[in-house]
Amino acid sequence: MKPATKFIHAGAEPDPSTGAIMTPIYQTSTYVQEAPGKNKGYEYARSQNPTRKALEEALAVIENGKYGLAFSSGVAATDAVLKLLAPGDEVIAGNDMYGGTYRLFTKVFEKFGIRFRYVDMTDVSAIANAITPNTKLIWTETPTNPLMNITDIEAVTALAKKQHILVCVDNTFASPYLQNPLDFGADIVMHSSTKYLGGHSDVIQGALIMNDAALREQLYFIQKSCGAVPGPMDCFLVLRGIKTLHVRMQRHCENGEKIAHYLRKHPKVGKVYWCGFEDQPGYAVAKKQMRGFGGMMSFTLKDDSLETALKVLSSTKVFSLAESLGGVESLINHPASMTHASIPREERIKNGLSDSLIRLSVGIEDVEDLIADLEQAIGS
Repeated sequence: MKPATKFIHAGAEPDPSTGAIMTPIYQTSTYVQEAPGKNKGYEYARSQNPTRKALEEALAVIENGKYGLAFSSGVAATDAVLKLLAPGDEVIAGNDMYGGTYRLFTKVFEKFGIRFRYVDMTDVSAIANAITPNTKLIWTETPTNPLMNITDIEAVTALAKKQHILVCVDNTFASPYLQNPLDFGADIVMHSSTKYLGGHSDVIQGALIMNDAALREQLYFIQKSCGAVPGPMDCFLVLRGIKTLHVRMQRHCENGEKIAHYLRKHPKVGKVYWCGFEDQPGYAVAKKQMRGFGGMMSFTLKDDSLETALKVLSSTKVFSLAESLGGVESLINHPASMTHASIPREERIKNGLSDSLIRLSVGIEDVEDLIADLEQAIGS
């Protein structure tokens, strides 16, 4: 199927009892059994739920994978991947990743004897140099949050396979519409389904997709045993969101391109971080592995002061000042005090995330209104 057809029909089967075209919300905690251990494939809703099953099948389809698992949040999905490891294992991760992932790694899993090495993921040689006999996982985002750096998934997975190291790609910023990491050799794809998959800022959820049956069983055991599962209503909302992913992403990409170029020409704007600029360091890799460049970007002002940045952040009227991303409405964000506040300032600055950096999640409104809003907030 072509992508548009695939997104609409993924995981969707008419309800056998009524013919309902939309997957019902099976709001139940348990299921009646004919005899002990004899059931219709469902025994307890933490382990299985028909609405969640439909979503998990859809997740696999849209990421060109064989298996999908849904979790109560993106962080819960990340947590499940880390639970594949044992004390003494090592993880190589990007030095400019999402602050919530960094917090989980440093504040939770380091206490259990897992070691993390943070490197520049745009440099495959830096990854190679960080590998030790204890390295069991490479965790990468591409594009990164919020500096829009690009990792060459194919190059990283080729390196990892030689050493029998798992590769997990956080594909949240790109979405399955723009990028499918499994096609480039990744072992696991992670999504914060809260973002583009849901698309309407009304659900918290995470996802993992993989091809290997044994890996799926390990992660399913963790999902069932640790219990970070989403409720059926949330699964229904993400199923609904996936149906319009392609049309939303088309507009996110169109608007993102126009706003990125507008900002770059603005006399008061300093640097614009967006992976669609041809002179961007990762452009060639992005063009190879992505089908478009999305609506996520960050920028600095020439007056590179926190005070000026905060004035802009508080002055927009169409862009809402809020955490998160990927909804139909445009959001403006201050990573240093919001999404990346858990990363120590010296680490943020060293990796290029300045106190005055502003992040945009460009929505699907009329782009002229969005540009006018930025114009009045930044000034001419």
